[in-house]
Amino acid sequence: MTQRLHLVFGGELVDPQGTQFRDTRAIHIVGIFPDYRSAHDAWKAEAQRTVDSAHTRYFIAHLHRLRDEETAASPTEELGLGG
Repeated sequence: MTQRLHLVFGGELVDPQGTQFRDTRAIHIVGIFPDYRSAHDAWKAEAQRTVDSAHTRYFIAHLHRLRDEETAASPTEELGLGG
């Protein structure tokens, strides 16, 4: 079975209508979750906890969409330098 990892993170935005963080060093990493349901539960808990802060927003990143295992690795990735 394919693993579908999801990252939940958030913080204070410059503009509540946008997605630019005020201070990227202060981004709150909630965690990485093995499925959308558990990621959504974590996202919802953080969103409800910070409901009084109009500039604070949380997101779910679908990590499984960032990497296609069928695509060959880049030279820097093969060296373990990212990619």
